[in-house]
Amino acid sequence: MIIPQDKELLTKKGISETQITRQLDCFKKGFPYLKLDAAASVDKGILVLNAQSQKEYLAAWDEYVNGDKVIVKFVPASGAASRMFKDLFEFLGAEYDKPVTEFEKIFFAHIKSFAFYDDLNAVCLKNEKQDIATLMAAGHYKTVVGNLLNETGLNYGALPKGLLKFHSYPDGARTPMEEHLAEGALYASGKAGRSNIHFTVSKEHMALFEALVAQKVKNYENKYHVDYHISFSEQKPCTDTLAVDMENEPLRGEDGQLVFRPGGHGALIENLDDLDANIVFIKNIDNVVPDKLKGDTVLYKKLIAGVLVKIQAQSFSYLRFLDTGKYNPTQIREIIQFVQKKLCCKNPETKELEDADLVLYLKSKLNRPMRVCGMVKNVGEPGGGPFLAYNPDGTISLQILESSQINMSDPKNKEMFEKGTYFNPVDLVCAVRDYKGHKFDLGKFVDPATGFISQKSKNGKELKALELPGLWNGAMSDWNTIFVEVPLTTFNPVKTVNDLLRPQHQNA
Repeated sequence: MIIPQDKELLTKKGISETQITRQLDCFKKGFPYLKLDAAASVDKGILVLNAQSQKEYLAAWDEYVNGDKVIVKFVPASGAASRMFKDLFEFLGAEYDKPVTEFEKIFFAHIKSFAFYDDLNAVCLKNEKQDIATLMAAGHYKTVVGNLLNETGLNYGALPKGLLKFHSYPDGARTPMEEHLAEGALYASGKAGRSNIHFTVSKEHMALFEALVAQKVKNYENKYHVDYHISFSEQKPCTDTLAVDMENEPLRGEDGQLVFRPGGHGALIENLDDLDANIVFIKNIDNVVPDKLKGDTVLYKKLIAGVLVKIQAQSFSYLRFLDTGKYNPTQIREIIQFVQKKLCCKNPETKELEDADLVLYLKSKLNRPMRVCGMVKNVGEPGGGPFLAYNPDGTISLQILESSQINMSDPKNKEMFEKGTYFNPVDLVCAVRDYKGHKFDLGKFVDPATGFISQKSKNGKELKALELPGLWNGAMSDWNTIFVEVPLTTFNPVKTVNDLLRPQHQNA
C-alpha cells in the first residue's frame, strides 16, 4: 500500500505511516455515536446570569485584564467565501439571464445596500465601461455577478470571508477582519492596552491578510487607543487526512501521489496549542456586527470571560489544597460538589472509590483546560447543540455535539436532539494553562473517536474524506466545560451574501 514515493510525501507533511494506518481503520470501522445522558438546559448545565452575578463576573474580568496574564483573540479565518455565493454561481450557470429565484431577485433589488457596491461599480466601469445600473437596465445581470465573483473583477468567489467588505461606515467599508480588530480592542485587550489577535489563514491568502493589516492597523490603534499584536498561522500539513475511494482504498491523483485533504477546523487545535496565552477567546470570522450593535457582544464576551476566570480560580485553589494532603471528608465532599455542580462533570462510580483514588480522580478532573461557551436559545438557526454525554472513562460531562455524532435511529436520542432548546454559536473563551502556570498539551485532551467521514467528489470521482474531531467538539472533549446563556443578538453569522442585507449587518 505505501510505496517509496509515498514515504517522501509523508515525511514532507510530517505524517507517520502509523497515522495512515489509523486513518484507514477509521474509514473501515467508522466512528461510534456518542452516548447521550440529556440535552443541556437551564435545569441541566446551562448557566443563566442574573443582574447580581453579572456584576460579579464583570468585576472579575476587569480585575483579570489589569493583571499580567496574556489574553489572545483567536479567529479561524481560512475558509473561502465560495459557499456564500453558491446561489450566484448557480445563476451564472443557469440557462436564463434575468433573476428568477427569490434569492436572485433580492440580491439585485438591494444591490446598493451591500458594502462592496462601490467597489463592484468601479470594477464594472473599468471592465465593461458601464456602471451597474446601466448593465442591469440592459439585462446584463450575469455581467454584474461575473465582475463580483471572477478573478477579472473583485474575485469574491475565491477570497476568504475575512477579506470581503461586510459593513458600511461613513469613513469607508469594513471587512470581518477589521471588525475583529475592533472587538479585540473592546473586550480582549490586556494591561497597557495590548491587544493580541491571531488569525488562522490559508497559505494562498496570507499575503492579502498581512497587506490589509499593514494598511489598516494604525487607524484602529488610534481609534481604540490600543497596541495591536497581530499574528497569523496556517493549518499544519501534518493535520491533513487521507482521502479514499468508496472501497476504502487510498486515493491517488493523476501523478500517482496519495490524495490528502484538510482535516477540518479540528486541525486548528494544533494552532491553538502553539499560542503563548493564558486566556483565549474563539469566535468565527463571519460572526461580526457593525459598531452600533457591538454592545451585547462586548458585554457577554466579558461576562463569559468573568465566569471562566472566577471558576478557574476556585479550581486552582482546590488543586493547591489537595497538594497539601491535609483534608478531611467534609472538604473532599465540597470539592466533589464543585466538580459536579460548577463543572457539570459527574461520575456514577464516585461512591465506590477509595479515598486515595478519589483524590486522584478529583485532581485529574480539576487539572484540565477549561472553556466557557455561550449558548443561544434555539430559533431554528444551524449549529451544534449542547448535551450531557458519556465520556470514554464513564463520566458524564457537557459536550457540544453535531447531529452526525448522534444516533438518530434511536428514538430517545432523536427526541433529545429535536427538543433541545439551545444551540452553539461558536462563542468560546478558553483557559489553557494549569494551576502551576504550565501550558497544557491540548492534544492530550482530544477524543480521537469523535471524528466523522463525509462523502465528496474530485474530478467527477466519488471519494470519502476524514474530518478530525471538531475544534469545539471532540478536540475539546476532555476539557472542563461551562455553558452560559447568551442572547441571540450575539450571533450574526453570514452564510450567504444576502445575509448581509439583514438589519444586523446594515449601518443605515
